Amino acid sequence: MSFVTDYLVQRGLAFESIPHARAFTSIEEARALGIDADEVVKTIALSTASGHVLAVIPASRRLDMRMVRRAVGDNQARLATEDELQLDFAACELGALPPLGSLLHAPTYVDPEIMQHDMVVFATGSQTESARARAQELFDGEHVTIVPLTPRPEQASEQPIAT
Repeated sequence: MSFVTDYLVQRGLAFESIPHARAFTSIEEARALGIDADEVVKTIALSTASGHVLAVIPASRRLDMRMVRRAVGDNQARLATEDELQLDFAACELGALPPLGSLLHAPTYVDPEIMQHDMVVFATGSQTESARARAQELFDGEHVTIVPLTPRPEQASEQPIAT
């Protein structure tokens, strides 16, 4: 068990731990698990003037930095570098941040599409383990801001998106 699954147990959250082949991205995680990318959430760390924040979006989507900057209120917000991730989230392997801001001490922004799913799969800090839990239960008790971070499919053709 990882520090993330230990945390979930301490919270009393019902979840399933899922070992899998090494995956460096959430799309690879979905492939390794044989599930649709919409069922997997990816957590992206961003650097802002006030420190790191986490953006949680469906693995099948791309983060829109304009939407993120608006949500966090920082026009200079940017993706955290690998060096920053290794320094500030040393307990997590690259590409395996869990969507748990209270555990990682970072404000968390969740795309509303995540909350439309009953069950979600997410990284547990390890490139070889994921967890499945009910989305609502996962974020209950977490201090999250539900805000659009990715364009809706009907918007995708209207505006360019950035990662």
